[in-house]
Amino acid sequence: MSRPPSLALPPCARAHRLRTSRGDFAVHEAMPPAGTPPRGHALLVPGFTGSKEDFIALLEPLAVRGFHVVAVDGRGQHESEGPHDESAYAQEELAQDVLAQTAAAFDGEEPVHLLGHSLGGLITRAALIKDPSPYASFTIMSSGPGAIAQDQQQRTRMLIGALVDPKTDMEWIWRAMRALDPPEAPEASTPREVAEFLHRRWLNTVPEQLVATGRQLIGEPDRVVELAAVPLPKHVLSGSVDYAWPIAWMDDMAVRLGARRTVIEGAEHSPGAERPEPTARALADFWERPGPAGAS
Repeated sequence: MSRPPSLALPPCARAHRLRTSRGDFAVHEAMPPAGTPPRGHALLVPGFTGSKEDFIALLEPLAVRGFHVVAVDGRGQHESEGPHDESAYAQEELAQDVLAQTAAAFDGEEPVHLLGHSLGGLITRAALIKDPSPYASFTIMSSGPGAIAQDQQQRTRMLIGALVDPKTDMEWIWRAMRALDPPEAPEASTPREVAEFLHRRWLNTVPEQLVATGRQLIGEPDRVVELAAVPLPKHVLSGSVDYAWPIAWMDDMAVRLGARRTVIEGAEHSPGAERPEPTARALADFWERPGPAGAS
């Protein structure tokens, strides 16, 4: 679960609802400061149990580099409404949402750089394979070639089992998850307002969204060959430790894609929240000068 270091939006950003052909979505939008040469646009798509707030710390440094950035709550995530129907969260549906968000947020302006974090990497990949025409580049952040690692699959199956059990509800599951946290878990040092936000976000997320997307995490096929055929610059970015998709998997995926590979030292599964400054720098450097395969 990504934990933003702060919930305060920078002066360059605002929270609002983005009206699209597929419904309204809650977003954070950041614009470059006056006088900053425009460099392009970026759509940031969060991961499992995540939300637009996971990207708060990236907004200002990316805007200062000249990028118009929109971070979105997906359908059924936090402040974006969604139905209590698992079929509404099929990957094809969520990919169509990404394409609609892109069209509405940037109104056909180019270039648009697409970024998906964790589960968002799988969803944005599906959108890109379906229609790459709106995009200038694709960044896969802390996401892998297919399903998550076996031990994480087991944890996800347990969560799905609790979510579909009529004897449990979201509050009970939240308390059960917190009870399983070790004493050194990040929650112990999380600021109170952020801890309260994490709880609120969990309760706001539609359970059927979590069930459907959790099943995607444990059943996603390897689609690297399909993605490699999309003729856009690609970037695989992660922390130096990742338990969902091992680092070696992401290294190999970058080679197979001919992608730039960036490892953010000192970060784990959420480099945008854990080490935002080097993450933003790596993203902006790539968006300004999409390079060939190799470390950056």
